[in-house]
Amino acid sequence: MKSRKLAVAVIAFTANSGALAAAAADPASVKGFPTKPVRIIVGYAAGGGVDMAARLVGQGMGELWGSTVVIDNRPGAAGAIGTELTARAAPDGYTMTLCNIGTHGIGPARTRKLPYDPINDFSFLSRIGGNPNVLMAHPSFGARTLQEMVALAKANPGKFSYGSSGVGGSPHLSVELLKMMTGINLIHVPYKGAAPALADAIGGQIPLSVGNLPGGPLSAVKSGKVRALAVTTLKRSTKVPDVPTIAESGVPGYDVNGWYGLCAPTLPRALEAKINADLVKVLATPAMRQRLDDQGIDVQSSTPEELKAHARAEIAKWTKVVKEANLPPE
Repeated sequence: MKSRKLAVAVIAFTANSGALAAAAADPASVKGFPTKPVRIIVGYAAGGGVDMAARLVGQGMGELWGSTVVIDNRPGAAGAIGTELTARAAPDGYTMTLCNIGTHGIGPARTRKLPYDPINDFSFLSRIGGNPNVLMAHPSFGARTLQEMVALAKANPGKFSYGSSGVGGSPHLSVELLKMMTGINLIHVPYKGAAPALADAIGGQIPLSVGNLPGGPLSAVKSGKVRALAVTTLKRSTKVPDVPTIAESGVPGYDVNGWYGLCAPTLPRALEAKINADLVKVLATPAMRQRLDDQGIDVQSSTPEELKAHARAEIAKWTKVVKEANLPPE
């Protein structure tokens, strides 16, 4: 009797799920989306780069929709807590997350077993943009360019150290990727955050440092407290246009971009396309581009397919880097 009731319940649940999906995919309901507040989950604490990007994009989407967009901070496990909440939410478009290089790139590469599939459990709605890391040297360091630094490091393997905000973050792994691609040996000095790493670079306690360009590093570079050797993105940053990229400094193909995107539980294609079109429209407005640029984010929208392919490639790339760097799984 119990098994019969269970079977009936499963059938009813499946039917309801199908009805929900059909309703979400119905052109009339998609055209009128949203009809209630939308939630964007941020897997990090308020005030950081991911949070600020979510708040700016959420504000723009809310203005376009004439609806409320709520930012829900769920920090913990390097963004995995908020990402799992999103993966388990109803696939109706009312729950999204600010996916990024951490949650859909480095995180899956470092985590032994995630409670969700970082690719197949999500709709990748659109890329938002990104920003570079910057490799910096104390002014007294004996190299003025990246090429000179690489040559110096090759002549003195294991002699020079670099600081970062901590083990396994984008700044740390961007140097590990550089080591892989050039064959140099630099010693990593992990700090408990970006600020103390930069402070020791400015003070000369460590010869090299790497950090996300917006914020402290940008001010330190512009004031001459540190020397910027190169940025990690394929294109130069408009914030420091005179600083070359690592790729153009003798390491072709090198690219590390602290990217942001908007993701959701796997949605019906019609709804995915609708949200993508709305987000691309918002990102194209001069006001939104300026707001994001003020936060150091170079705006770049995409199709869902392009962002999904990018996330897949990021996971593969960082899995190789994590293995080469011999980092223990989390």
